[in-house]
Amino acid sequence: MKKILVAAIFPTLLSVGYVQAQEVKPEMKPDNEVSFNAALTSDYRYRGISQTRLQAALQGGADYVHNSSGLYAGAWFSSIKWTKDAGGGGNLEADLYAGRRGEINKDISYDIGVLTYVYPSNGLATDANTTEVYGQLTYGPAYVKYSHAVTNLFGIADSKNSGYLDLGANIDVATGLTLNIHAGRQQVKNNSGSSYADWKIGITKDFSVLTGAVAVVGTNASETSYASPANGKFLGKTALVVSISKTF
Repeated sequence: MKKILVAAIFPTLLSVGYVQAQEVKPEMKPDNEVSFNAALTSDYRYRGISQTRLQAALQGGADYVHNSSGLYAGAWFSSIKWTKDAGGGGNLEADLYAGRRGEINKDISYDIGVLTYVYPSNGLATDANTTEVYGQLTYGPAYVKYSHAVTNLFGIADSKNSGYLDLGANIDVATGLTLNIHAGRQQVKNNSGSSYADWKIGITKDFSVLTGAVAVVGTNASETSYASPANGKFLGKTALVVSISKTF
């Protein structure tokens, strides 16, 4: 906690002064906060799989946080290509989420919530819309998160109760520079050929005006199961992904 010492000289009848030190408390966060974000990425990778046929995406969202309780809610949007490529329609993903964050103790924090991925007008034989519940524990820069699908998973038939395990760390290596490390495992219920592992290693740099990120992303997913129906390209291949974003 930063302390600011404010010296004030008060004259006395004997013209002798004294200095009074006063501690100024830091400002408290307001109960209600709203923020917005926007980004441009060279490839929208989700759990290692390209959602945009290895092409660029525009993204943005809004978040609300009630600081005193830890409750939050938000919406996030991205351009996509995969639902249309799979024989359906639509070119938009809209994520709606809500949850609660807090501390278990001074070292460990938690985050629990529900997230629904909406793909308007997707028209797939098995609806692409997906809902997951999730829980995360964070210790220092490291975290572990598990997401559990309570619906079919992203248009895969008979895949309810699929799960995704996410392990990672975001390590500050210099002022405004963060090392991002991630490994994940997507288990697709009743569809073992669609299950796979993914990984990422990258850096994020805060330039004050904008935030830039560069990462190498890859998977061991089946090249058959995750080939683009549009051009046959493998959507989980190892590749460099570059993005810029802004929160305001």
